[in-house]
Amino acid sequence: MADNTTLQASAYTALGTARDAVALPEDLFDGTVNMPVMHQAVKAFLANQRQGNASTKIRKYVTGGNQKPWKQKGTGRARAGSARAPHWVGGGTVFGPLPRSYAQYVPSKVRALARKSALNARARENAIVVIDRFEYDAPKTSRIKALVDRLGVGDKKVLILTDGVKPNVFLSGRNLPTVHVLPYSDVSTYHILWSDVVLIEAGAIGHTLAPIAEREPAPATIRKGPVKNPTKAAAAAKKAPVKKAAAKKAPAAKKAVAKKAAAKKPVAKKAAAKKKGGK
Repeated sequence: MADNTTLQASAYTALGTARDAVALPEDLFDGTVNMPVMHQAVKAFLANQRQGNASTKIRKYVTGGNQKPWKQKGTGRARAGSARAPHWVGGGTVFGPLPRSYAQYVPSKVRALARKSALNARARENAIVVIDRFEYDAPKTSRIKALVDRLGVGDKKVLILTDGVKPNVFLSGRNLPTVHVLPYSDVSTYHILWSDVVLIEAGAIGHTLAPIAEREPAPATIRKGPVKNPTKAAAAAKKAPVKKAAAKKAPAAKKAVAKKAAAKKPVAKKAAAKKKGGK
């Protein structure tokens, strides 16, 4: 199924600064989506990952069983010729798996069509993003993490396709479980369909994007708790010291009143004693 409309993709810098959208090459992104071919390619890819090491022993490979368990006649038991027969405990396995190859061959033109279909499927979903260039002097996981978060795809599976082999970019994304880095020429249909978003370096699809001025993203500030209204929070912070001071003054005032009451009691007692003495 082909479509004549020209597909476009969003473009960003390696730091996540937005650029003008770019048109995807028409020879590759022509809208073709062939589901049966993609199914065949993915099935063959997964089959080729199998090692085929499953192995069981038939009766001739099981150790023992050379001697007849008991004589043929006279015991009243069923006749037996080997203790390693399949119906015996510890005997051989019948029709069990043996080491073999699960490899499936898919013609190169079919593989190319499947990969083209997968890329077109992602382009139709607006899940292809063009990055101007990946130039890492050293591996740095935080750079890939910052780019993915700034694009808003941190919670999705991201496939990064570089223009050629770039070890520093590969090592930068290797420690992120939802990020996979591959050269554009090595990508398979399975990897494209595995991902939710595909980041393609501009040079890999024949685009040359001029560098633009950009700045590093501001570091995220960590708050201890959510602040619903900053104005109310500031007012509450100002009132808090006043309340503490008032709370400190209250006990002091109570103590002063208690001292005055204690001082008045002896005076009252003396006055009562004088009156009795006068009588």
